[in-house]
Amino acid sequence: MAEIECAQSRDETLRRLITEYEIPIRRMCCVYLQDEQLARDAVQETFLKAYLALDKFRGDSSEKTWLMRIAVNVCHTMRRSTWMRLMDRRITLDKLPEPASPADYGLTEMTVDIMRLPRKLMDVVLLHDYQGFTVRETGELLGIPYQTVTGRLNAAHKKLRIAWTDTEKED
Repeated sequence: MAEIECAQSRDETLRRLITEYEIPIRRMCCVYLQDEQLARDAVQETFLKAYLALDKFRGDSSEKTWLMRIAVNVCHTMRRSTWMRLMDRRITLDKLPEPASPADYGLTEMTVDIMRLPRKLMDVVLLHDYQGFTVRETGELLGIPYQTVTGRLNAAHKKLRIAWTDTEKED
């Protein structure tokens, strides 16, 4: 009887996690993998891994941080696969899941500029600026010291300022 209650509790927890975090995780996976179907696969694998590891979650970080870390690892594993290295998998912005509010034209251009950053810089910008994680949480998610996150954020912001300044001059 206790096993059935435990299983039901785990199922309820998983349903709640999916409801709360599926869209932000899918958006991040879309950007990482640049393929909508692969992102959906990554999200499913993320929640499967989370379900299997629910008993091991100690609460040292928020649920969102824990799930994002799993998703980042899943995406990194998928990107390292031989198949991914051989395929040209580019995603267009119209394939990303819809944000909570409609995006304006300037925001779309900014997103494109962010996606053009080198991968290491894009990672920190997506997690810190886009997903709202702190510098320390971003470091935990990426497995790097928070000082490295700060340096990468500064470098990314500098590149983005230059890109946006050049764009303003063209207008």
